[in-house]
Amino acid sequence: MGDTSKGHKAGEFTEFALTGANGIFTGFTPEFVARAWDLEEDKVKELVGSQKNNGIIKVNDGFKLPEPSEADRKGMALNCLEAPLDVDIKNGGRVVVLNTKNLPLVEQVGLGADLVRIDAGSMCSPGFSCDSAYQVTYIVRGSGRAQIVGVDGKRKLELRVKAGDLFIVPRFFVVSKIADGEGMDWFSIITTPNPIFCHLAGRTSVWKALNPQVLEASFNVSPEAEKHFRSKRLNAEIFFPAP
Repeated sequence: MGDTSKGHKAGEFTEFALTGANGIFTGFTPEFVARAWDLEEDKVKELVGSQKNNGIIKVNDGFKLPEPSEADRKGMALNCLEAPLDVDIKNGGRVVVLNTKNLPLVEQVGLGADLVRIDAGSMCSPGFSCDSAYQVTYIVRGSGRAQIVGVDGKRKLELRVKAGDLFIVPRFFVVSKIADGEGMDWFSIITTPNPIFCHLAGRTSVWKALNPQVLEASFNVSPEAEKHFRSKRLNAEIFFPAP
């Protein structure tokens, strides 16, 4: 996944290879490469012409590459399955958010992410990105249902999702998911380095912060209906376990 708007050809990824059949140095004459690398021309021909593959290359059986050290990984990689949880709700779900605090590199990239794992039958509260970010969501494990509603209050997408599926949530669109019996995990790339979400149900929803009169007028309901609505989901936040 990436941005192709600044590609050499608009709408296409630009592959800039230094080795391989289309490597940059295949375009120079052996004389130029020999001068640049301070090698004999016969050695240059061997180095530049031996790799026949492009992009993804196949190595010989038994070939060993060096293992990265912790120093190499620091600030560049994060194991989401081992990282401290940002949200942990019993029988509901768990969240790890990738942001500038636990993965500083995302600030330079301009993208954040989160890994969400919800349990069997659990629901993820309807929510949206507070900073108008896009979400690209890939279902890692399990299956369930997803609904996406646009800013005009109309349902834009309703589908069953399973491991291997990918979908995009546009800016300001509200999304909610319900897991099947095996639960569901998904990984979302978000177009902001410090993702913040606003949820519209549960203890932390915006409704709980408004006074009763505002809710009565907004929904055009009686005080009794408003009290019944406010009395629900007082302890649950973000994830709602199966009833």
